[in-house]
Amino acid sequence: MSEERPNNSILVKRLLLTVAGMFAFGFALVPLYDVFCEVTGFNGRTSNEAATYEMVEVDESRTIKVQFLTRNAKGIPWKFEPSVKEVRVHPGETKVVNFLAANPTESDMVAQAIPSVAPAEASLYLNKVECFCFNQQPLAANSDTEMPMQFYVDPDIPDHITTFTLSYTLYDMTANTSAEQMAQLLKTE
Repeated sequence: MSEERPNNSILVKRLLLTVAGMFAFGFALVPLYDVFCEVTGFNGRTSNEAATYEMVEVDESRTIKVQFLTRNAKGIPWKFEPSVKEVRVHPGETKVVNFLAANPTESDMVAQAIPSVAPAEASLYLNKVECFCFNQQPLAANSDTEMPMQFYVDPDIPDHITTFTLSYTLYDMTANTSAEQMAQLLKTE
């Protein structure tokens, strides 16, 4: 009597297809998560687009304390800090805060600031009209600059949010910038 051997090729194909599908899903998860965070404000992510300021009634009966933190990602030697550590703002009122950046190196560099807000719920009510974080920031060797951020807090911010923190992490984008792009960025600076 001969025993019939099971056909494992179908099982192997299914397992390979499953592995490929899991890899594709894992690869797509990061951009999907970013979109989810931007839409919902989850994880303190803020929109990276300029808000349009429409005249709203300023709620002078409330004051929100906005704190500013900065940090550099690993490998970027810039000095990066807010000109003030905190401001008090009435919901609906626009404020401008400058951030200072200095490139102490002998090389031209490009950086990108990524914002986040804590508590995350407050990110839904923070509207940046102008922000250095919207674009990559070039900085010539041994130079410094002031980078403005204009914002307002939506008057619909819940009453229980009286303080929130806006933090920026600065990343080195120089390696992702061609010599031609660097020259163009520094020319428009």
